[in-house]
Amino acid sequence: MKDWKEITTLEEWKSYFDGSRENPFVILKHSTTCPVSSNGLSEFEKYLKTNPNGEVEYLMVKVIESRPVSNQIAEDLNVKHESPQVIYVKNREPYWNASHWSITEEHMKAVLD
Repeated sequence: MKDWKEITTLEEWKSYFDGSRENPFVILKHSTTCPVSSNGLSEFEKYLKTNPNGEVEYLMVKVIESRPVSNQIAEDLNVKHESPQVIYVKNREPYWNASHWSITEEHMKAVLD
């Protein structure tokens, strides 16, 4: 299983965002109080247990606990905030995103593999 890394600071976000020219990543915006978000996290982790794209880093931000980071992501990518939300970032641009019940292992495989 490939692991995801939680980011909690604006500095971490800036580092990944700026580095996305060479190192694309997928970030899950997760609410720890929302059942739909729990399902999104479960689907994200199911994808990571299969044979995930090894060229991509996998990140997670908790939208309540790390609100400034979550808000900065929405601003930098010009993607309306939703939770749960998965965003695939390449070259400092949102290549793909999905939210709520659209976050599935199958959907992630179709886009990332």
